[in-house]
Amino acid sequence: MLTEPRAVVTLPCRKRLARLEPKSKFAFLWPLALVTLTLSGQLPLWTSLVGQNEPTDSRKQLYDFLLNECRKHFQRRRLEIEQLRSAEQICQRQDRLRKQFVAALGGFPDKTPLRPQVTGTLTGAGFRVEKVIFESRPGHHVTAALYVPGGQGPFPGVLLPCGHSANGKAAEAYQRACISLAKHGFVVLCYDPIGQGERYQILDDEGKPSIRSSTTEHTLVGIAALLVGWNTATFRIWDGIRALDYLSSRPEVDAQRLGCTGNSGGGTLTAYLMALDDRILAAAPSCYITSLERLFESIGPQDAEQNILGQVAFGLDHADYITLRAPKPTLVLTATYDYFDIRGSWETFREAKRLYGLLGFPERVELAEFPTKHGFHKGQREAMLRWMRRWLQSKDDAATEPDFPVFTDAQLQCTKTGQVLADLKGVSVFDICRQEADRCRQLRVEWLKQPADARRKILAKLLAWREVAPAKTVSVRAGRTRRLMETEPGITVSVQLVRSSQDGPLTLCVVESESQLADLLQEGSALRQRLTGTVWAMVPRGMTALPRAKPGSMDMVGPDWREAFLALHLNRPLLGQRAWDVVSVLEALRLEFPHRSVQLVGLGRCGPIVLHAAVLAPKVDSLILANMLASWETIIRERISVGQLANVVPSALRYYDLPELMTWLAPRPLEIFHPVSADGSELAEEQIRTIFRPVVEAYHRAGAADRLHLDMRGK
Repeated sequence: MLTEPRAVVTLPCRKRLARLEPKSKFAFLWPLALVTLTLSGQLPLWTSLVGQNEPTDSRKQLYDFLLNECRKHFQRRRLEIEQLRSAEQICQRQDRLRKQFVAALGGFPDKTPLRPQVTGTLTGAGFRVEKVIFESRPGHHVTAALYVPGGQGPFPGVLLPCGHSANGKAAEAYQRACISLAKHGFVVLCYDPIGQGERYQILDDEGKPSIRSSTTEHTLVGIAALLVGWNTATFRIWDGIRALDYLSSRPEVDAQRLGCTGNSGGGTLTAYLMALDDRILAAAPSCYITSLERLFESIGPQDAEQNILGQVAFGLDHADYITLRAPKPTLVLTATYDYFDIRGSWETFREAKRLYGLLGFPERVELAEFPTKHGFHKGQREAMLRWMRRWLQSKDDAATEPDFPVFTDAQLQCTKTGQVLADLKGVSVFDICRQEADRCRQLRVEWLKQPADARRKILAKLLAWREVAPAKTVSVRAGRTRRLMETEPGITVSVQLVRSSQDGPLTLCVVESESQLADLLQEGSALRQRLTGTVWAMVPRGMTALPRAKPGSMDMVGPDWREAFLALHLNRPLLGQRAWDVVSVLEALRLEFPHRSVQLVGLGRCGPIVLHAAVLAPKVDSLILANMLASWETIIRERISVGQLANVVPSALRYYDLPELMTWLAPRPLEIFHPVSADGSELAEEQIRTIFRPVVEAYHRAGAADRLHLDMRGK
């Protein structure tokens, strides 16, 4: 969850991130630039974007718009649920949703040998703990603690995925849940998630975690995974399935009596696993189950694994995690004062209770509420224990959790260094994504040979593109130089006249903020000299400048990360929506300047937006991209990216990377200034040559080498 202690990035990352902060130190030059340019005659009309679309207002408008779009789907889903009247209808819906769920995750790999190893044993009062490492994928190691009760087995087994604790399986609440279960005759496996405990996926040169916030690392993983058609949840769920494989393989365990419980992020994984793995007989997710509508109306979407692509659009809500497994026993554990809205918990429970009733087993789903805040508190743990005893041991009693000592983090450590990647030099999730990206690159060679119309149709589908209408002017200010324009109902964008001229091209400059435009138009800027003719500037929907770095925080992935996740829930990537804004505004301006050639300019994070807009709007005559991400593949290879979530197009690397999209523009004039890496840092000249080789070759083949300008100035 996003209630972690303040995130920290180690020094090597700090140095890189420091270069990514907005150039606010140049803000004082804005008035000077205005006067200088006006007096020089280069920009006879110059105005400011300030005050037209404040960042907070713009983002709130976008969030409200996306939430209203989600509500349409929520209402359709409610009607669908109300119409369920029979067990057959429920089963048909279960099958459909489960297939859609797995498809949205990108599917799962074949099972491979677990290669388990026990690296140590601890002795407790009436139980022992084995420190275990197994491979959920070849070379991808999972660290875990197996709690085994004394006495004769086989015993029922319980899987306990961790919540977002920095120390993973060693967190006290999870230890207490495991020990209490073991003392009552259960074998329990508690494993570290990626980005926690001994499984951080981004280590510095000293083998220490570079990003110490699990939610941030999970989302950085999510950005890389989405590009190849996966999700952070794909890795998390597969780890859980393989952990269940290991648990059920143990001779002490009765594989016909398996349960699953977890809190917070572990509640998320419990919900996913209990919906997808039929081996789980009894389940008890804690402090997670609410409803998506209540979640979005309160704290908003959370980190990457809790946002499944198209989830809202195809109708998968929290209640479905329960009813997909109906009528197996499920206990929803809640806290009255949780930030996961308790009203949503009860609404979800009511829906599940009704469907369990239609199946003839209303007693198999229950909700337990405790007057606590978020956490796996003793009340929740005891209720979970009693539920497991009822359904896995046939003992319906009032078992309690006594006081007992827990182990230290060091005692539960499976590795020597405390990090499995440092110890075993295995494969990280970024390595797995990179392997998939390499495979995709080979496959898309043939796809890129298809006719332009066929490729454009696929691109339009990936972006959820629709026919674009010219934007409507809602209000005009400052002597008709500033406009608020509506691109679709509920969305307005700020549009500003920067330079007026009787001749030359019509130029639309797409920026994150007015300060970004001011910085890049300073004296001596290569870009400034290219802005001839009549120049307009616009800020796409909900776009704001990257905030001053909070190292390791969720703001690393972009200030609009919540809006980006809502867009992905709707299967309408935010990049596509913003490209729509660009084309809509451009179409409106073309009506005013019908005989001008059209030039598009994209700065920074607006670069990929403008690139996609230019490809989908062939009336654009020329394109300038400055300070733009050079390639999506750099996100996967470098692992640490900044401000990239909102520009992700899911599964894009199965079809194209950004440089390959640029090849579609040939022979139209294209200028690329200062392309940057995933974290915003400079690229070496050799990197630039390698990344943009396909673009250079495409322009040569088109006989338009002179129409391509590629700035080779690197570090």
